[in-house]
Amino acid sequence: MSCRMSPALALALAALFSAGTALAQQPYPNRPVRLVIPFPAGGNVDVFSRVLFRQVEAELGATFVIDNRGGANGIVAADTVRSAAPDGYTVMNTSFSFAVNPAIVKRLPYDVVRDFTPITNVATGLGYLLVVHPSVPAKNTAELIEVARKQSLRYSTAGIGNGQHLAGALLANMTKTDLLHVPYKGGGPAMTAVLGGEVQIHFPAASVGLPHAKAGRVRSIAFTGAKRLANLPDLPTVGETVPGYVSDAGWHGMFGPPRLPAAITNRLQQAVHKALQEPKVNAHFVDNGYEPNGDRPEVWAAKFREDVKRFAAIAKAAGIEPQ
Repeated sequence: MSCRMSPALALALAALFSAGTALAQQPYPNRPVRLVIPFPAGGNVDVFSRVLFRQVEAELGATFVIDNRGGANGIVAADTVRSAAPDGYTVMNTSFSFAVNPAIVKRLPYDVVRDFTPITNVATGLGYLLVVHPSVPAKNTAELIEVARKQSLRYSTAGIGNGQHLAGALLANMTKTDLLHVPYKGGGPAMTAVLGGEVQIHFPAASVGLPHAKAGRVRSIAFTGAKRLANLPDLPTVGETVPGYVSDAGWHGMFGPPRLPAAITNRLQQAVHKALQEPKVNAHFVDNGYEPNGDRPEVWAAKFREDVKRFAAIAKAAGIEPQ
């Protein structure tokens, strides 16, 4: 028994095939790109991403749709990206907790080096603000240490093993004080916790903490980096009171699924690099304690592999046990 296709149906199918082929052959990107952020809205990765990718959209002529997927210290979001098609339409901008997770999580559902394509490092954080709730009777690091030696204080973070956790654990270790770590599902909720008095201490990025400090909702008493912020010259570093203390804020970096084609990887990296040079975008990063990067994929991949090893050593020194 034979089945003959009508001329009209044949023409319709040919037109559909031709349109699909033409779309597939259009230069990347030709439709919206999903940008996965492994934290809720309001945290520093989310805030910086919204500033940066508005400019990246202008560079690429494509829309980036932010998909906030908080929880599990970024593991759920990362696994979503790992499982996505390697076509450049699902990518991730994350914090350096992505490189810390192998040292603090016993069973990850992926290998951070093998199962992702490094695209570029967006920016490197010089440090965090050290802020306290107004109820804490401390206006500087020395006074905070004195209070912490008399009573237990709680500090909020965006999750276990991220930069905020390392900053607090290192401070507690070096000052022999009782600082209780309270992890939240992202930087936004962690900031809200200190604003509401659920915890007494937090280590936000300057971009997140400064507006609240200026409004009197928290008190900014120090900066955790190696040197004072250029736009906050009167704010001392923690290390000026606790010699040897330095806790940078790690980095923000972009990754795609495994086997992401080099042409797409390079296109994204070049767009991010160019966007970071735009004066307003560049100033936003610099003024909030970050050094803009935008390195080539191969350079970023090498740095990332080294950081996986480096953060494992830091987590061990801070006494953070894998869970």
